[in-house]
Amino acid sequence: MIRFERETWRDLEAALRREWLETNGLGGFASSTIVGLNTRRYHGLLVAATKPPVGRLVLLSKLEETLLIDGRRFNLSVNRYPGVIHPQGFHHLNQFRLDPFPVFTYEIEGIEITKSVFMIHGENSTVIHYELRKNNRSEVPKNLRLEIHPLIAVRDYHGTSHENGAIDPAVQERSGLASVTPYQGLPSLHLAHNAIELQDTGNWYRNFEYDAERERGLDYSEDLFSPFVLCFDLRLSCQASIIASTEERDVAQVAEYRWAETSRRREARAASPLEDSFAQSLAAASDQYLVSRGNEKTIIAGYPWFSDWGRDTMIALPGLTLPTGKYEVARSILRNFAKHVDQGMLPNRFPDAGETPEYNTVDAALWFFEAARAYLSYTGDLDFVRDELYPVFVDILSWHARGTRYGIKVDDSGLLASGELGIQLTWMDARVGDWVVTPRRGKPVEIQALWYNALCIMEDLASRFGNQAARKGYRHMAAVAQWSFNRLFWNEKLGCLYDVVNGGPPDPSIRPNQIFAVSLPHSMLRQDRARRVVEKVEEHLLTPFGLRSLAPSDPQYRGSYTGGPTERDGAYHQGTVWPWLLGPFITAYVKVNGRSEEARHQAQAWLSSLESHLAEAGLGHVSEIFEGDAPHRPCGCIAQAWSVAEILRVYVEDVRGLRRNTRSKGRAAQPNNRLVAREPVTLSSGRSAVQTPKIPPPQ
Repeated sequence: MIRFERETWRDLEAALRREWLETNGLGGFASSTIVGLNTRRYHGLLVAATKPPVGRLVLLSKLEETLLIDGRRFNLSVNRYPGVIHPQGFHHLNQFRLDPFPVFTYEIEGIEITKSVFMIHGENSTVIHYELRKNNRSEVPKNLRLEIHPLIAVRDYHGTSHENGAIDPAVQERSGLASVTPYQGLPSLHLAHNAIELQDTGNWYRNFEYDAERERGLDYSEDLFSPFVLCFDLRLSCQASIIASTEERDVAQVAEYRWAETSRRREARAASPLEDSFAQSLAAASDQYLVSRGNEKTIIAGYPWFSDWGRDTMIALPGLTLPTGKYEVARSILRNFAKHVDQGMLPNRFPDAGETPEYNTVDAALWFFEAARAYLSYTGDLDFVRDELYPVFVDILSWHARGTRYGIKVDDSGLLASGELGIQLTWMDARVGDWVVTPRRGKPVEIQALWYNALCIMEDLASRFGNQAARKGYRHMAAVAQWSFNRLFWNEKLGCLYDVVNGGPPDPSIRPNQIFAVSLPHSMLRQDRARRVVEKVEEHLLTPFGLRSLAPSDPQYRGSYTGGPTERDGAYHQGTVWPWLLGPFITAYVKVNGRSEEARHQAQAWLSSLESHLAEAGLGHVSEIFEGDAPHRPCGCIAQAWSVAEILRVYVEDVRGLRRNTRSKGRAAQPNNRLVAREPVTLSSGRSAVQTPKIPPPQ
C-alpha cells in the first residue's frame, strides 16, 4: 500500500507530481493527482477506449464535490483556474492511499468521509464510492448532504474542449440512472447513482488550467460542462455511489464490483514469483498494461498517451507475462502480432483511431524472435511455436534477406542495413517535422545484435524441427554476420562498439544501444570485448534510474527535458535516461561477471532507486524517462510498459536468479509457485521447416 498524509500536500506542487492510475483491460483508464486536481488533458475519471485498445475519449473529466453540514458548504474539490486554485478541498484531505485503488479520506468538523475510485475490468466503467466513516461531533447534524456536479468533456483524449453551442444539454433520467449524449456520433455517458435528487443545471465551468500541458508547451486551458447535480442525503444512507459508464449500470452492484476488482488485484499481486514487496508491486503494475485487441491480447506501451506499439510490445512481453505465469496472455499477444506481419515487418504502431497499422520500424520484427524465445524457455510450448510462429519467422527472415520497406536488407557483409532519408526506424525515433533527431541510417549496432540473435534462434528451432538444410543456412548467415560485426563495429580506441556503421566514418557516439550485443542470449562478442562494453556503458551512461541515451561528454548531450515539443523531442534520445535499459544492462553485467553473488548484489543495489520511485510520479509504476542531469526528474509517461517489464524481468531472472518451473514440450505449462534456478529448456524435435535463403560470405 502506498500512503500519503496531510503533510505531503502542504507542498501542493510536490503533491501534484504524484499521480494515480486505474485501468480497465481495454485501454481505457482513470487518472488524476493525489489531491484530485487535474494537471493533464489526459486526467479524467472515465477515459473510455471506444475501439479497444484505442479510440480513447475523455467522457467524465471529474466530479465537483461539496459537503453540506446544516446548510454550510465545504468543498472537497481542487481546480486550477487562471491565477488561483479554487476550491481548495485539499485542506480537508487527511490521507490518500492506494489500497489497492485510490482512496481519499476527508475530515470536516469531526465528520470523516472516504472516496474510492476503481474501474470495472473489461468495461468502460468507473465506480466512485463515498462512505461516511465517522461522526465525532458532539451534536448530530440535522442536515448532512453531498452535492456532486459531474463535469464532462466528451472529446479525444489528446485534445481539450471549449464552450460551444453544439452541445446537447438534455438529460435522460429514470430511477437511479441519468444519461447524456452531448454530441451526435459520440458515445452516451450513463451515470448510475443512489442520489435522492437530480437537478438539471446545464452550466459551463470555464478556464480550467493544466500545469503539465503548460510545461509541455501545449494547449493547457479547457472548459467543462455540468449537465446536472446529484444530491445525496448522508443521514438516510452512509454511502453515496456513482458508476460512470458507456453502458447502463445498476448502482446496487457497487459492492459486487468492488469485491471482484479487489480479488482480481490480489491475484495479480500474488502472481509475483517472489514474496517481496518490490516484485509484488511490479507484478501488480504489469497487469495494467495487458489489454484486449479484438479476441486477442496486446500491450499498451504507456499511460496516459501511448497505444500498443510493436517494438514496445515485444520488448515488454517477457517481463509482463512470463515471471507472473501469464502464459495464455503471452501466447495471445504473439499470435495477434503474427497475424499482422506484412512484408516481413511487424507493425510499429496501431493508430489511436484504428486506421491501418504503420510499419516504419526495423527492430520490432527482430524483437519478435526474442519474445518468442523467452516464451518457449518458460513454457516449452513447441507446438504453438512450430505451428503458428515458425512459418512467420521464416517469412520474416526471407523478406529481410531479399529486402523489404525502407531499404531494410541484408547487404554483402551479412549484416542488416536499413534506412531512408527522413525516416526513423530504430527505437531512437524522435522526429520534429522533417528533422530526424537521431538519424541512424545504415547499420545500427543493436539491429545487428538482434539480427544475429534471431538467426541463432532460428538455427536452434530448425534443428529441433528436423530441417537440417535450414539449420545450416541460418548457421552460415549467423557466422558471416558475426565475422563482419567484429571487423566493422569494434572501436579499439574507445574500447567499445560504434553506434552506427554506414559506409562512411562510423559513429563513435557512446550510446546504450551497444549493450544489446552483450545482453541478448546469443552474442557476437568474445568475453573480453563484452566486458569492456559493459564497463564503458557503466562509466558513461549509468544513473540511479537507468541508462542515459547519450554520454554527457558528447557535444549533442541534452541533460534537461523541458520546453515545447521541439525542445523535448530534441532531448528525447540525446541524454535522457531510460529505465527500461537498466534491464539489458544488468543482464549484461551479471553475465560478464559470471553471475556471481557479488555481481547480483551490486545489481540489486542499482535497482533500489527505482523501488523508491514507485511512490513517486505514477504511483506503483515506473516512468518512461528521467532527465539526464541529476537529480534526474521523472518525465514522459507516468507509467511505461517496458520500464515495468524489464525491471521485473531482470530482478527475477538475473538479480534473484529464479524463474518458474516449466515442462519441456507440448502445450504451455500452467503457472505454479515453485521457483527454480534458471537453466535452459531442452527442446524436442518436430516437423521440418521451409527452406531459407543463404547469404554468401563477404569477399
